[in-house]
Amino acid sequence: MLRKINKRLILIMILKISFISANALAAQTENVVEIKSEDKIRIDIVSDVVCPWCAVGYKRLSQAIDELEVQDKVDIHWHPFQLNPDMPQEGINADQYLMNKYRLSPEKLKQTRKSVAKTGKDSGFTFNYYDEMKKPNTFHAHVLLDYAKAFNKQTELKVRLQESYFSEKKNIGNREVLSSILKEVGLDAEEGIARLDDAEAIKRVKNDEKYWKDLGVHSIPTMVFDKRVARRGANPVEAYKALLVALLNEKK
Repeated sequence: MLRKINKRLILIMILKISFISANALAAQTENVVEIKSEDKIRIDIVSDVVCPWCAVGYKRLSQAIDELEVQDKVDIHWHPFQLNPDMPQEGINADQYLMNKYRLSPEKLKQTRKSVAKTGKDSGFTFNYYDEMKKPNTFHAHVLLDYAKAFNKQTELKVRLQESYFSEKKNIGNREVLSSILKEVGLDAEEGIARLDDAEAIKRVKNDEKYWKDLGVHSIPTMVFDKRVARRGANPVEAYKALLVALLNEKK
């Protein structure tokens, strides 16, 4: 028990002190181009399905992985974080929600949307904002991501949930929509939807979210590499590449 507690305290300390500068890391590793390790890097990603920067962040990480051709050397695990756990299941108008939460004027919100959409486009992700867009409760989506873990389908499902919400104007708080997405990624829709009412599944997801918050994760996306290097926000592709190369070469 003491050993487990000590490991937890160590990880808490790491999360608090290891958010190093992307530019500093790139400068340290810019000349390292050869990857010598066959070991995998574990990447824990804490995020929410309706967080635009989470979509951009993963898109950039994925690009870094592809450019380095290290798809077989990373092991990605997704973890839940709800930006608004008290959101009604049916959701509320996204514009109204954001204007109230951040005290934005309609003009400022429009500028913000435009900026996010451009950033998404530059990163290879499409944001299609519209007036009737809703901000749904995402807990059910997180339960389904937990379900997908056993089938090695977490990343595929996560990407489809993000695309469905941001790019395809779908309400991912709706069970029929979620059922359709499960089928798209090759999962059993009936079994998956049943998990939404399963007490053990619900408890597991809530505990996972609490675990990461207790470690100090209060903003997303947060990515933890090999349980010791944490990065907040949507970092540049080159920063992810530099970090991956450095960590892989440490394993040689």
